[in-house]
Amino acid sequence: MSTLRKAMQDYLTMRRHLGFKLHEAGQRLEDFVSFMERRRASHISTSLALTWAQKSPSVQPVIWAQRFGVVRGFARYLNAFDPHTEIPPAELLPHRYHRRAPYLYTNEETQQILAGALALPPASGLRRWTYFTLIGLLSVTGLRPGEAVNLELEDVDLKECVLTVRKSKFGKSRWVPIHSSTRDALADYLRRRERCLAGRPETHLFITSQGKPLSGDMVSHTFTALTREIGLRNSSTKRAPRLIDYRHLFAVTTLARLDRSGKDPERWLPVLSTFLGHQSASDTYWYVEQH
Repeated sequence: MSTLRKAMQDYLTMRRHLGFKLHEAGQRLEDFVSFMERRRASHISTSLALTWAQKSPSVQPVIWAQRFGVVRGFARYLNAFDPHTEIPPAELLPHRYHRRAPYLYTNEETQQILAGALALPPASGLRRWTYFTLIGLLSVTGLRPGEAVNLELEDVDLKECVLTVRKSKFGKSRWVPIHSSTRDALADYLRRRERCLAGRPETHLFITSQGKPLSGDMVSHTFTALTREIGLRNSSTKRAPRLIDYRHLFAVTTLARLDRSGKDPERWLPVLSTFLGHQSASDTYWYVEQH
């Protein structure tokens, strides 16, 4: 094991003990260290950090900046032990993140997506029911896709109609109440899931036909294929739909229902913010501004 790789592992361990998950950042740092090892470079330099950060010319500049930022954080840590380490200046790859405007699905589009999920092969397998139930759950709860994918059996209380979202974004946990129709859909999925597993142990709620937990990349790839199949991803589509957009749609429709019922949406905004797991109501305001 190279000295740089050992330092990377120590750095990631320290940050994770402080509460940072560093899933994607950890993968990027692994890739950077492999890049350094192929170059036989033992010290981080600004030029090498720039070369690695910009090695994929097809990605957006914001990704370059994010990759560069990962190296800068590691370099700041490493510089305390290795004075030969250069800390790359942040201004070399400046890029402000612009939140992408969401895609607001119509009811008809959601029904088409769900119908497409039920048509996924194989006809006799669990896969189609997994995606049908997962997408349906996201459309009616406002959960983040990662929160739904990470749900475990102990997090699903069908008797009380409550989901427990554990240590999601910002390390927060919360309860999410569900409608009785959602409970029934989850109960149906659990029966199909049990038949698929045939007694094999698996704690995650949503699983593949092979009985393994879903991954975020797997879900994203399948959803992209589903929306392309029904024509939501073509050259005329300005904003390609994403699963996270159902979270935005949930917030907007909730506030609209409050307004139609004669209630003041602004007074209920802190409640919605808590329901969604936001740090503050200002995060929820963004949904209103972009509607």
